[in-house]
Amino acid sequence: MIATPTMPDSKLIDIFLMPGDYFVGDEQFRVRTLLGSCVSVTLWHPALRIGAMSHFLLPGSGARKRHDKPGMYGADAMDLLISGMLRHGVPLAQCQGKIFGGGAMFPRSIKVRDIGLQNGDYARSLLQQQGIRVVSESLFGEGHRQLIFTIRSGEVLSRQVPPELAGRPASPHKEKI
Repeated sequence: MIATPTMPDSKLIDIFLMPGDYFVGDEQFRVRTLLGSCVSVTLWHPALRIGAMSHFLLPGSGARKRHDKPGMYGADAMDLLISGMLRHGVPLAQCQGKIFGGGAMFPRSIKVRDIGLQNGDYARSLLQQQGIRVVSESLFGEGHRQLIFTIRSGEVLSRQVPPELAGRPASPHKEKI
């Protein structure tokens, strides 16, 4: 685990993922993150109630530098999620995958394929290569997303915040995915 747990009022343990972090755990955890052009992949096994979540910054894999987090690149993050799920005895073919993020933090250029689009497409290909069924996704658009993954239920709450509303108080609208 590469995250800091906190204990809110409920009996679930909250984990917050920073860019490059990942988490694998059981039904006692709820995992949160904020995404801009980064992408999160969630894996969930409904019967075992074990889940995993990444927060990667770049597609591909990279030679880690001393200060890099292990899940900065998509391929590396996926390897960490898969290894963690296998350590818990989870058959990957029975997992449900969800993909989030890849938002444009600045106006998208028609001529340049931005990093958010690359990250989202890369996440799709990673799950397809592993034979993991994607049951939903919330990708692209403008602005950042707030995610809450409750491993007990497999539910991911996603709220996309357009750039013009960033910094304002949160509205109650959230999308269950």
